[in-house]
Amino acid sequence: MAIAIVLFLVLVASVIFHFVGPWDLPPLASNWGDIDLTIGITLLVTGVVFLAVMLFTVLAIIKFRYRPGRQADYEPENKKLEAWLTGLSAVGIVAMLAPGLYVYSDVVSVPDEAVPVEAMAKQWGWAFRLPGDDGVLGKTNVRLVSADNPFGLDPVDPASQDDRLIQTPILHLELNQPVHAQLRSLDVLHNFYVPQFRTKMDAVPGIVSSFWFTPTVAGEFEILCAEYCGVGHFNMRGKVVVQPEAEYDLWLAQQPTFAEAQQALAKTSLSPLAREGEKLATEQGCMGCHGFAASPLGPSWAGVYGRQTRFTDGSELSADEAYLTESIRQPAARIVEGYANVMPPYDLSDQQIAALIAYMKEKGGAALMDPEPATPVPVSGAASSEPAAPALTGMELAQAKGCLACHSVDGSTLLGPSWAGLADSERTLIDGTTVLADTDYLRRAIIDPSAELVEGYPPVMPVVQLSDAEVEDLIQTIQALKE
Repeated sequence: MAIAIVLFLVLVASVIFHFVGPWDLPPLASNWGDIDLTIGITLLVTGVVFLAVMLFTVLAIIKFRYRPGRQADYEPENKKLEAWLTGLSAVGIVAMLAPGLYVYSDVVSVPDEAVPVEAMAKQWGWAFRLPGDDGVLGKTNVRLVSADNPFGLDPVDPASQDDRLIQTPILHLELNQPVHAQLRSLDVLHNFYVPQFRTKMDAVPGIVSSFWFTPTVAGEFEILCAEYCGVGHFNMRGKVVVQPEAEYDLWLAQQPTFAEAQQALAKTSLSPLAREGEKLATEQGCMGCHGFAASPLGPSWAGVYGRQTRFTDGSELSADEAYLTESIRQPAARIVEGYANVMPPYDLSDQQIAALIAYMKEKGGAALMDPEPATPVPVSGAASSEPAAPALTGMELAQAKGCLACHSVDGSTLLGPSWAGLADSERTLIDGTTVLADTDYLRRAIIDPSAELVEGYPPVMPVVQLSDAEVEDLIQTIQALKE
């Protein structure tokens, strides 16, 4: 009897938790209200089955509980009961599958007026391609994918010349304009998912999958990868900006075409391998701490190749290919004197590392071109004899300290919260509490970033050694971006 009571309480608690728990879907922002209806039907059918099974279990425990002298009846089959169970199961399955198949048929039946938009997935980020004035996306071939041609566009196809290339994870769409989303993957299985649009689809290497939707609400919506795709899966995010036609057309006109991108590449002096390294360095956030200017967070790449480097243990080594490869894959193996051990290891292929080194060599020049070093982050127990860098303020300080590698100033989504509109806004922390981003909060967030973690962002911000004046300069910079 006690087991029956416990099961009944579990049933009651489950029903109550369903109605009072945080199970509401995010507000619908597309034409796919039928998907919400399908989800509701599925929950209703499975909920009824759950209630029936639990109640039957409770009743069976009570009715057929052990009693002294009672003997069980042997009944190998009951055709009437089997017919009822088979019929009810069939009705439940049809009730769940039929609406889903009906809606899926609509999802993959693209209307003629839909605008094709390509979403290209790659560990761990998104890039997008939009048609030009001809309204047609050009042909692509995976064999043509390179640092110079990241989408693999066919340069002899006239339709590809005016394609608009968006090599950031921010996609703009026109309000109330049907969109034919075409998904590609350059490496592993990914999934394009915007919860407010309801529709989602896998991006499978080697094929182009597609679906369509119509954005019906203006605003910004987060893009998620809904398939585990490696160690950087958590950070494979993007953003969809839905805006009225006039604003969308203005944004679209500012995006480079494939022809313009090829013309710009023809003017650069970097080799294709170095250009691949340049793109990789930007994607991996290397430029936030290194770059080709003096930085207190990491050694400058200006003149780094062949430079005699001194480490915290007093040893010295020439920065050749072997050392640079080791410093990328195992940055803690040798710490450059005057810098803190804050760089995470990177799991990059030999080709990717070769591209980064080529970029350092071609962009950074020879070791004789090494700039004056910046004031580095102090390392406990080690003193640096390098001269101090000129004082930096405002945005220059944010760039030098590596802040802008994770925080944007234009509202775009990066690894950390954007500084645009941050000051005096209300922030939700991971424990569910809210805090006002006033001067005191900003100071705490800069000095001790792990003390109050903002909901939706990983705890990866390092503690950066800053003077009181530098902290105040950064706070003023954030406050200046309030509007």
